[in-house]
Amino acid sequence: MLGEGILKGLAETAKNFVGSFVSAERLTTVQYPEQRIAPIEATRDFPFLVYDGADWEAGMRCVACQICEKECPPKCIYIVKSIDKKPDALGKPQFYPARFDIDISVCMSCQICVEVCPFEAIKMDTEFELSRTDRFGGLLFDREELAKSNEHYHKIHPTEAAQVDARLAGEKAKSDAKAKGAALAAAAKAAAAAKPAVSTENAAAKPEGAEIKP
Repeated sequence: MLGEGILKGLAETAKNFVGSFVSAERLTTVQYPEQRIAPIEATRDFPFLVYDGADWEAGMRCVACQICEKECPPKCIYIVKSIDKKPDALGKPQFYPARFDIDISVCMSCQICVEVCPFEAIKMDTEFELSRTDRFGGLLFDREELAKSNEHYHKIHPTEAAQVDARLAGEKAKSDAKAKGAALAAAAKAAAAAKPAVSTENAAAKPEGAEIKP
């Protein structure tokens, strides 16, 4: 039948229109900004940098590997790697970003930076009210403006954040166990190396002509 698809589309539109007046779940419009709809967990707007603990600078997960900078399609990420190192989330000395900027006016919210990050250091925020009077300087966010706590990450993406924390905790436990095993092995090796030296010293201390028992 000619126009059948159009009629089906109009019927669906009419169904949604009527339903929006009788079902609260179907309401799609609110009086913004007085009324707001909570964003769903999968919402993504612009990136932020995750840090652990109370100090954003000391707890930042980013190790300045610069993968996100290289993979960013609009090239809105700019990173300068530090000269020195600091311990990361696993306690390993790592480089950190001496500078980390994102031009929000250029960012296309594609989330590629999140997908390629091997350290779970960059995630997508749900904040979208970022308008500024200065388009260029005002929307160029540095690492301090980008830094947000792991608690904030849990608040906006609880399921994903819990999975990330579990994986990082497992990696840290493996790293600690490996380090403990290496320390025990080194101590045992040092103790074994010290025994012959002690025996030699005892033999040297015997008087001349004295019998040395095995």
